[in-house]
Amino acid sequence: MKDITVQNNLKAALGPGLDGTNPSNGPAETADGKTFAESLTESISKVNELQKDADNAIQDLVTGKSENIHETMIAVNKADLAFRMTMQVKNKIVEAYQEVLRMQV
Repeated sequence: MKDITVQNNLKAALGPGLDGTNPSNGPAETADGKTFAESLTESISKVNELQKDADNAIQDLVTGKSENIHETMIAVNKADLAFRMTMQVKNKIVEAYQEVLRMQV
């Protein structure tokens, strides 16, 4: 499973030509051929999966299917950390958008 990090998507965020790739007329693509929007969508899906895994782990612990509280807490912390990072990325994207709106043409 790929890590959900900003650095994995940084090349796509920089745009064509700024990340060492050849400039093109189309959207910027990452090294694996995905656009930034596709990478962002994939990352959000992974965060959602982590949230579901944490919910299932909690449910298993409550119903008695699992007695391992450590694995449950690890799953919850993974989901929490991924969600917090996603919110920070969202905040940075909104800040960048607002900065572009403030630019004078």
